[in-house]
Amino acid sequence: MLEPLRQGLPPLDPSAVSSAASCALPARYEAVGSARQFTRKTLVSWELDDRFDDIALVVSELVTNALRHALPGDTHPEVHCVVGEDAPVRLHMMRWTSRLVCAVRDPSDDGPVAREAGDAIDDFASESGRGLFLVDSFSDGWGWHPLAGALSGKVVWALFQLA
Repeated sequence: MLEPLRQGLPPLDPSAVSSAASCALPARYEAVGSARQFTRKTLVSWELDDRFDDIALVVSELVTNALRHALPGDTHPEVHCVVGEDAPVRLHMMRWTSRLVCAVRDPSDDGPVAREAGDAIDDFASESGRGLFLVDSFSDGWGWHPLAGALSGKVVWALFQLA
């Protein structure tokens, strides 16, 4: 498990955020496509659609990891669906002048587990296990932190520098 990491996160002062958007995602694998559509719509509205490919790849990996690894054991992503504020996974996008953060909130208190870089690269036949390697490769930084207060779970985030 990776240690919680807040380094590189923009200031948490909400007044410093120039734009923000959030999307509740159901506990179904189709939610990855919905997250990509939401990302495209948001980036177009922020005039950042030229960054879509890298950001959408990272969002897809973060959402997939949340659906695959962070839902309670009795919840199977293909049959269980909760929408709205009670959705188990939520995508947040926050834009500052020079950076963008994509954050995925999920109900698990367990931190993400990254495979060794060699394992992720050498096992080309594997259909999984490279998600955090891709997040690290396509973003300018990433990390996670547990939720505080009455909320349980964690947020896994990725940072993108903007021109």
